[in-house]
Amino acid sequence: MNTDIRNLSPKSIWENFYLLTQVPRPSKKEEKIRKFMLDWAKERNIEAFEDEIGNIIMRKPATPGMEDRKGIILQGHLDMVPQKNSDKVHDFENDPIEAYVDGDWVTAKGTTLGADNGMGVAAAMAVMEATDLVHGPVEALMTVDEETGMTGAENLKPGLLQGDILLNLDSEDEGDLYIGCAGGVDTNVTFNYHTELPGEGKTPYKVVVKGLKGGHSGLDIHLGKGNAIKIMAKLLKGAEKFGLQLADIHVGNMRNAIPREGFAIVFIDNDKAYDFQKYIKELETAEQERLGDIEPTLSISAEKTEYEGGVMDASTQSHLIESLISCPNGVKRFSKDMPDVVETSSNLSIINSGNGKISIGLLTRSAINEERDILAEEIAENFRKHGAAASHAGAYPGWKPNVNSPILKAMTHAYDRQFGVKPAVKVIHAGLECGILGATYTHWDMISFGPTIRHPHSPDEKVHIPSVQKFWDFLVQTLADAPKK
Repeated sequence: MNTDIRNLSPKSIWENFYLLTQVPRPSKKEEKIRKFMLDWAKERNIEAFEDEIGNIIMRKPATPGMEDRKGIILQGHLDMVPQKNSDKVHDFENDPIEAYVDGDWVTAKGTTLGADNGMGVAAAMAVMEATDLVHGPVEALMTVDEETGMTGAENLKPGLLQGDILLNLDSEDEGDLYIGCAGGVDTNVTFNYHTELPGEGKTPYKVVVKGLKGGHSGLDIHLGKGNAIKIMAKLLKGAEKFGLQLADIHVGNMRNAIPREGFAIVFIDNDKAYDFQKYIKELETAEQERLGDIEPTLSISAEKTEYEGGVMDASTQSHLIESLISCPNGVKRFSKDMPDVVETSSNLSIINSGNGKISIGLLTRSAINEERDILAEEIAENFRKHGAAASHAGAYPGWKPNVNSPILKAMTHAYDRQFGVKPAVKVIHAGLECGILGATYTHWDMISFGPTIRHPHSPDEKVHIPSVQKFWDFLVQTLADAPKK
């Protein structure tokens, strides 16, 4: 079996994707990948430069006879979500991703693969270095920090890009053309607490929720996956009858990923230890039955542990648990115009405690900015009424669909000619950079598409090999069919 991804077709994309897997590029840590991209371009005599925020821009002139075509910008993001299984030893700031072939898919050993958005970047690289393609003027825009704030897109200056058409290569279903996306906003919550000594006659336990699939908090939010924070909150609430005192809690680590696992340190009355362990097993069984085949490997456990620190004051503990249980999470509303498309949702993403502070992070998404803000404020008020501080940050707009887009018409016809079927035209419940970029470059005609990727933002991430060839063939044809100026 061929296990080296560099031997896959189309070779130009896979060789470049392999190079990307060898360069660490977690969000906000893109120094190495930025330098790599500039060096890569220099070696191939491709015009390239870095803007003030760290975005990489490349340019390539039109091939002979195509000078009258509108300029096309190929856009992707350099960063990736750093997620790994708890038993995997991996340093995302220094170690390469171990990608391998598994049947018709490419995946990674125990970590996110980085196909989001490494496949899009690799395709842009393949176009920029190709000598056998037909195209008008082409630029590549490779942004930074898409996954944790979209700061690259937010800070892109007007006038740097010369083209009229943006092809965002960051969608994850081959055969779909996306013409709109959701906007989003972060909510930051803080509880302050004081530490007390554990009560007499209590034993510390480490309770663990793990084995959930996690996934993208926008693309996967409608699938009903388990949220580790919600399950942990239910566990803590139920354990109050055993004299629960909460000492520490850490669940989730990425704002745009459904939390898969986490733990808490709790103290339980010694004379209620048997009933507590029985409760944990009953909760595990109940949650496994509730989630069924959606989460077949869910595990909830509690084991005695050593802990020298104190516990949270009882008032904060109570307010924290109640606020987590009552916090809106998941799909809020589906679109009236497209009933199978999520319009508004929220994701309870991260919770960490320490040094007298509990920090909670959430991400709210909506195709309608007003609905996004209403739900985010509802979430904030839920925590404020329990004594927490809550504020919003990092709001970004949605991308309003344009069904009369000239590039949409051209690409729809091209796909039909190539594959004998029309592509599906959709709006995605995720924060594509198109909304932000289109607010700066208001004249751009924009489409988002890509190969088939499953389980992004989780260690189960994988990309479908046959779809990459179709994606590449379609991209090449789209460049050749670029509208005239």
